[in-house]
Formats: sequence, structure tokens, C-alpha cells
Amino acid sequence: MDFQTLQKDMVAAMKAKDKIRKETISTLIQASKKIAIDEGKRDDITEEIVNRAVLKEAKTVKEQVDTCPAERAELKEEYQTKYDIIMEYAPKMMSPEEIEEVLTTKFAEVLAAKNKGQIMKAVMAELKGKADGKDINQVVAKLCQ
Repeated sequence: MDFQTLQKDMVAAMKAKDKIRKETISTLIQASKKIAIDEGKRDDITEEIVNRAVLKEAKTVKEQVDTCPAERAELKEEYQTKYDIIMEYAPKMMSPEEIEEVLTTKFAEVLAAKNKGQIMKAVMAELKGKADGKDINQVVAKLCQ
């Protein structure tokens, strides 16, 4: 996701008076800026930084949705709306089949060792931000049997 796209979408949400969308996109922009500043890239907010920020915020909001009590229906609905908006900006994640294909082609020598820790260490660096860690873990467990 491009940082300028986020900014344009926030302006559009402000013009449309869509408060929750504006707040959610604003949160994504702030998270992206924070990561960029932490890495010393204040003026160079890359797509990779934005994607990391989006995924981090998605994880946080998903936890809010999951832990929200059932009797707080309006709050849970608000969290779900935020999550849906964030997922519009999230990078497309690889499916378990795609993960298995990458593992068997690029990491065949590491897979041969059947050491799950070594495999995860090698693979996570390559697939970080492209695939969900839980999916990677399941595929590695399946291939190590």
C-alpha cells in the first residue's frame, strides 16, 4: 500500500464526513509514520513500512474484536468496521498452498534437516509480511512429519 494513497483516502473520508473511516485511516498513517521515524526514514515512508503498519494495526484490532464482550454489541460492531477498513489496505497474504510451494522450492535443503526451528528461522525472514505466521507454522509442521 502506497503512503500517498492512504493520505488521499483520508482526505476523501473527511470530505464524505465518514468519521470512523477517517479515524481508522488516520491510525494507519500515524503507525506508518512512527515506524518510519523509529527506523530513521522520516521522509521516506516505503510501501513495506506501510504494509507492516497495516498488518500490525490489523492484528491489534482483530484482538479487540475477539476480546470484546458479547453484551457490548455496538462496540464490537465498531471494532469490526475498523478491522474491515484496515483489511482493505492490507497486503494480500499467501495461501497455505503457495507457502508450501515456496518452501519446497526455495528451502528444500533446510526442509531436509526436518528441524522445525531452523526451518522457521530461515522461512520467516523471507515470507514476513507476505504470509501469516500461523499458516507458515502449520505448513512447516506438516512438511516435517
